[in-house]
Amino acid sequence: MTVHQDEHPDRFRSNGFTTHAVTNQPAPLAPYDLFGSDLPLQQALEREGGAWARPQVAVFGPIAGGEMMALGVLANENKPKFRPFDRYGNRIEEVEFHPAYHRLMALGTHHGVSNFNWHHADRDGANVARAALFYMHCQADQGTCCPLTMTYASVASLRLSPHLAQDWLPRITSDIYDGAAIPAWLKAGNTIGMGMTEKQGGSDVRANTTRAFAVGAEGPDELYELVGHKWFMSAPMCDAFLVLARTEAGISCFLTPKFAPGGDPDAPQLNAIRIQRLKDKLGDHSNASSEVELQGALGWMLGEDGRGINVILEMVALTRQDCALGSSALMRQALVQAIHHARERQAFGKHLVQQPLMQNVLADLALESEAAMALSLRLARAIDASRHDPHQAAFARLATAIGKYWICKRCAPFVNEAQECLGGAGYVEESMLPRLYRQAPLNSIWEGSGNIQCLDVLRCLAREPLSRVAFFDEFKDLHGHYAALDATLKELLALLADHANLEIRSRYIVERMALALQTALLIRGGDARAADAFCRSRLEGAHGLAFGTLTPDAPLAYLIERAY
Repeated sequence: MTVHQDEHPDRFRSNGFTTHAVTNQPAPLAPYDLFGSDLPLQQALEREGGAWARPQVAVFGPIAGGEMMALGVLANENKPKFRPFDRYGNRIEEVEFHPAYHRLMALGTHHGVSNFNWHHADRDGANVARAALFYMHCQADQGTCCPLTMTYASVASLRLSPHLAQDWLPRITSDIYDGAAIPAWLKAGNTIGMGMTEKQGGSDVRANTTRAFAVGAEGPDELYELVGHKWFMSAPMCDAFLVLARTEAGISCFLTPKFAPGGDPDAPQLNAIRIQRLKDKLGDHSNASSEVELQGALGWMLGEDGRGINVILEMVALTRQDCALGSSALMRQALVQAIHHARERQAFGKHLVQQPLMQNVLADLALESEAAMALSLRLARAIDASRHDPHQAAFARLATAIGKYWICKRCAPFVNEAQECLGGAGYVEESMLPRLYRQAPLNSIWEGSGNIQCLDVLRCLAREPLSRVAFFDEFKDLHGHYAALDATLKELLALLADHANLEIRSRYIVERMALALQTALLIRGGDARAADAFCRSRLEGAHGLAFGTLTPDAPLAYLIERAY
């Protein structure tokens, strides 16, 4: 027999007691202002030369922390779908996205995530401001950051072919996003993807087998026909792609539009880029990645014939910057989620944030997060200054690989530690942290894994002596501030002089270089307590192998309050 509560109330409550009163749960975090609540970001923006852009950057904070947070949930819950054919059997190569994805792309494009620095190229600090915008966008949604990054970064490669740049750059740098499946030249704004890696080569793009054959008349508008495959074609819904293919002269780079150039403008035809499948990825669910075949796809050569790797590396240098920024953003958002929970949740008679051991964990995470963001924005300033300062250009080439290696490497354990701060709730999808955790390994893999970055550091030091000078110049006014920093720099000089063991020890070397740079940046940041805690824990060795192992004299409560 079924017993109903209203028939036998005494069986369900006694003296006003109910079985499911919700207590001791944090209030929802969003919406909130991602910029106004982030003091370290505000200070870094000013320190690295972007203070003049603060009004534009600040406007984006409440949007990224409000509407975009909700959109990020929807875009990740509704993965893109591949529609190869229409109902009649015509090949359409369509990737269908939830409206939330398109809205995220439109907001990011409009507010400068893909173009701010190109609109203000004459002003120092423009790339720093753009980095701050990207840092906030990536906290709300990571998948849309991929096409926004590639669109932003493609400008550097396209400029090597002025005749193509004149036509394409006004649309690529536009603040208008248009997701319609029509030819690029009919849109006000374009997005750019890339196709480098192949099954047999991966990071070794010199092993690529895709071929390019010249067709049509010679000259700046000469077309090439591309035949081959790409194991990863990032963001296959973009309007055009930078693709590597082999000519008689070697690996070259081609701008390959989604719609075939030179056809009937009234009846445009898809280019011969055939999507084989969308990748079923660990994370990055709002974005599409694909495997494609190039069945005679038409494209224009960028830069010199046989110099395609150098051409696309102009783009890769900027996408690697965004890998560091993206991992910094993931860490920041995971930290915010953890602190918010700890400030409102009670256990053992106190709020979690008042418990000494939890304070140690949160303070340690706060240090790591600020140091990652500081190095990312310093890198953005170096890239910004590269156009007129050879010293900064050399530093940027070296520090890009250092930052990409170390910051991305720290992201996954960081996010997992933040999950632990929430306990079981941090393992539940509604908390956002599982999405951040699935996303966390991506940036360490994309655009060259950890070993590639370390080898790039060694290559840069060997081929460009100015990069070594630029690195050590970062510390020339800091000698004597911290004995541990002085000792680390001395250790690095010895390690770099041991040529026989450079490669096998390169991960350790790059790690120490990154920690030294982060220490210097925190010192220059002017917050002595944060700089001292970072130096003691990361350089002196007064720290364990896990987060939450700061020494008892570290200013734990202060570091947490500074972070949030």
